[in-house]
Amino acid sequence: MTVTQKTADPTINEARLHQLAQAHGVGTKFTGWDGLPYDVDPETLVKVLAALGVPAGTGEQVEASLTDAELGPWRRMLPPAVVVKDGSTNNDGEASDGGETLVPVHVPQGAEVRVRIVTEDGLVLPPEQRTIPTKPQMVDGVLTDRIMFAIPSGLPLGWHTLIAETGDGTDGVRAEAVLVVTPARLTTADPLEQRPGWGLATQLYSSRSTRSWGIGDFEDLADLAAISGARGADYVLVNPLHAAEPAPPVQPSPYSPSTRRFFNPLYLRIEAVPELAYLAADRRARIDALAAESRRLNEQADRLDRDTVYAAKLEALELLYQAKRSPARQRAFEKFCAEAGQGLEDFALWCALREDLPANDPIWHDPAAAPGTAAMDGKRRELAGRIDFHRWLQWLCDEQLESAQRAAKLAGMRLGVVHDLAVGADLSSADAWMLRDALAPGVSVGAPPDMYNQLGQDWSQPPWHPRRLAEAGYAPFRDMLRTVLRHAGGVRVDHILGLFRLWWVPAGNGPARGAYVQYDHEALIGILALEAQRAGAVVIGEDLGTFEPWVRDYLAERGILGTSILWFENDGDAPLPPEKYRVQCLASVNTHDLPPTAGFLSGDHVVLRESLGLLERPVAEERAEHDASLASFLELARSRGLLPADGQAGEEEQIEALHRLLAQSPSALLGVALVDAVGERRVQNQPGTTAEVYPNWQVPLADSAGKAVLLDELEGNARFNRLLAAVEESMAK
Repeated sequence: MTVTQKTADPTINEARLHQLAQAHGVGTKFTGWDGLPYDVDPETLVKVLAALGVPAGTGEQVEASLTDAELGPWRRMLPPAVVVKDGSTNNDGEASDGGETLVPVHVPQGAEVRVRIVTEDGLVLPPEQRTIPTKPQMVDGVLTDRIMFAIPSGLPLGWHTLIAETGDGTDGVRAEAVLVVTPARLTTADPLEQRPGWGLATQLYSSRSTRSWGIGDFEDLADLAAISGARGADYVLVNPLHAAEPAPPVQPSPYSPSTRRFFNPLYLRIEAVPELAYLAADRRARIDALAAESRRLNEQADRLDRDTVYAAKLEALELLYQAKRSPARQRAFEKFCAEAGQGLEDFALWCALREDLPANDPIWHDPAAAPGTAAMDGKRRELAGRIDFHRWLQWLCDEQLESAQRAAKLAGMRLGVVHDLAVGADLSSADAWMLRDALAPGVSVGAPPDMYNQLGQDWSQPPWHPRRLAEAGYAPFRDMLRTVLRHAGGVRVDHILGLFRLWWVPAGNGPARGAYVQYDHEALIGILALEAQRAGAVVIGEDLGTFEPWVRDYLAERGILGTSILWFENDGDAPLPPEKYRVQCLASVNTHDLPPTAGFLSGDHVVLRESLGLLERPVAEERAEHDASLASFLELARSRGLLPADGQAGEEEQIEALHRLLAQSPSALLGVALVDAVGERRVQNQPGTTAEVYPNWQVPLADSAGKAVLLDELEGNARFNRLLAAVEESMAK
């Protein structure tokens, strides 16, 4: 199906525009959720190309940009980055017929070039030149040769440097490129394929204890790991813990953070900060009063109050920051800051600025106010105290996350804490300000229309710019992964398809008028595998939704687990038998975008969507389809002897049966939602709604009667213990 729309300039030849788009990885067509092909309109292609820095607004610009696309690689002495698999030819260079990994080096015709590799350990290796006939190109008036060099086999995994030089060092030319050697296959999940494991999944902010300040925190995470680990669990999967705004009001969605690299101080346990013991009596009394007031919120079961809690915690943290640290702790703080480097400095500066400036202040988009400018150097001096405060908050987060992971491992968990990595950060975020050179301007990430969102989606998050990210040596991507994996046994990558392609929505367009932009998935998945391998962490890709079939196969080949949700796994019109599930995946009954299983069994989501006006067809049809699908899954459980043959089974018995059914799969990991273990019915997030109509990401953990459930009660909670015992027993068979 073709969407006919004129370009802004009639001189543009559409075929040449498509050729230019394809040269830069911009899709000119896409397959809709209905299975039909759709063309991207020319105006959208022009806007997406502009975001990539490719002029295409006139026919003349298209022709000039096509020439630039052809000559671009020849204008570089070395590629911007080279990412290779260990023992593989699949890379950012080229592969010869002999299977070698080759890298092109461009120099003026006749010039002698020297190439060497410096490994991250300082070892110097000379790659061998290969004689491969290549026709010279005239590049900006200079006849240019392409000389191919072979990357030596057996290079260690890691981040190395490729250096090329001409001349004698005084009048020559020198170029450097990052050379990343990644594992052909991530092996951290291999033990789970031999002996599958299970764990709890929870929204940490909703999982409170009597010691919480109205919001679940890092110490609650440690306690939940200890409680479930004692019952055989191997991990606790939590929502993204990325930082939000530095002061209230804060964005409730953990999937719309201010940065994906650093953590949210909202989750700090105040009493776990050692300096509390040395505060003056009046300051300690004030913190005790704040704690008492905040803990009263723990019993509220209708809605969480992040802003009130964060304001109280920040007041307490301001008092704690003033306490003198011991020499040992001061050295530890300084070491943390040195290791986190410029990224932490820039984030802390953003926090200090953002305390006084709104999200829509022009400063965030002013090139003269970017990190590293003279204006910001002045702000660093002016705000030095506030910058240090925000660096200190990140150090505390790091300490408490380390403690939580240690508690998980001591409880016997094989993985421990598994983090969640959001797709991106807000357009007005710290990442958008700090990483502007590696992000694409004028566009945001979203999704094309589907059966649930027929207008498409715009997530208001700037995407990575593929070329600029490579020119940055993929350092922003690496640094983000290293921080998330620093104290983790695994990471779930939300919408992992985004490492292959993303739907870009130009500013001013509706979300349906976007285009897919391709990414170098070999590089991004390879770096993800490298950093996970070094951290000893498993990677779980959220590979639900519309994707090309080969993507799942590729992820499996690289050792990355997929995601299977019971209700979405079908074999034609029937549920997929559990023994046909993938081995390399995390299987669970539900997800945070669906109601807990108790609510799903009753069709609560149908009632909710009808009340919010989200249904696209009569409620009777929606209910009938839900009931039929649900009946087929329960019948499958019944056929396996997991439910009574007469169909007489209560809600709790059905939930246990569905988990026992999943435990019959060969999947490496089984997920048990904490909400299912306590009887909660309310969905955490209702897609297609705002906070004004539904409290997305603000629902506290409660039981089937709507009473708040605190972690202190779990060990004596009969329903919790029965479900975990059922899962452990089934997994042991």
